[in-house]
Amino acid sequence: MASMKQYKGYFIDLDGTVYAGKKRIPAAKRFVERLQQKQIPFLFVTNNSTQLPRDVVKNLAENHDIFVKPENVYTSGMATVDFMNENKQKDRPTVYIVGEMGLKQVILANGYQLDADHPDYVVIGLDSDLTYEKLAQAVLAIRSGSTFIGTNPDTNIPKERGMMPGAGAVVDFVRYATQQAPIMIGKPKARIIDSATKKIGLEKDDVVMVGDNYNTDIMAGINAGVDTMLVYTGLSTPDQVAKQEAQPTYQINSLDEWRL
Repeated sequence: MASMKQYKGYFIDLDGTVYAGKKRIPAAKRFVERLQQKQIPFLFVTNNSTQLPRDVVKNLAENHDIFVKPENVYTSGMATVDFMNENKQKDRPTVYIVGEMGLKQVILANGYQLDADHPDYVVIGLDSDLTYEKLAQAVLAIRSGSTFIGTNPDTNIPKERGMMPGAGAVVDFVRYATQQAPIMIGKPKARIIDSATKKIGLEKDDVVMVGDNYNTDIMAGINAGVDTMLVYTGLSTPDQVAKQEAQPTYQINSLDEWRL
C-alpha cells in the first residue's frame, strides 16, 4: 500500500462503506468520529437521488449510531442541480423530472419550474412509482430538444428482495428510445466528484474518495483525478481489483487501518 497521506478532506461512499444495508460497520463509525474529532471536512458522496440529506442523516443516526449534519451529505440529485445551475441559459429554467420526492424537492428548491411538454431539462432518476406514461413524456421532450440528464448510472440497488433495478436502468430505457446519450452525473462519472470538490472548498490533491465499489466509487475518483481508497467491506474483492489496469491509491480491509 502507498504510504498514508494526510488529506484535508474525505469523500465517503455510504452503502458497503459506512453500512452494509441494515448491518452496521463499527469501523466506519469510529472513522467518522475520528474525522469529527480532528475537524477534518468530509462529505458522504452518494449516487442515491431519492433521499434528501436529512433522510440520510436520520438513517445514520437511528440505524447506525453515526451522528452527522445534512451539510455532510452530497447526493447525485444535489450534484445534478449544481450542474444545471452552472450551465443554465436563463433565470427560471423549466424541468421535467422522473424521480422520487427527494430529487424533485432539491431541484424545485433551486428555482426550477415544472414543465412536462417543452422543458429545458429532463432529469431521470430512480422512481419506484415508474409508469410508461412518465417515460413516454420524458422521451417525447428529449426528442423535441430538451437536455437529457441522468442522475446516476447504477444498474442495480441492493434491497431485501435482492438486486433491484437502479436509476441507470431507467435512464437506459429513455436513452434507447431517444437514441441520445444522457449527461450522466453520478459515480463513476467525474462530474459528481468535481462538484463535491467545489462544495468542500478544497483542491483535488487534498481530497480522497473512499468506497467499497471499484466500478463506481474508485472509478469516479480516478476519472476526476483524485486519490482513491478501496475498503473491502462491500462489493469489490481483492481478486477482482487485481485484474484492473488502474489501481486504487490505497486498498484496506477496514477503515480502522487508516491513520488520520
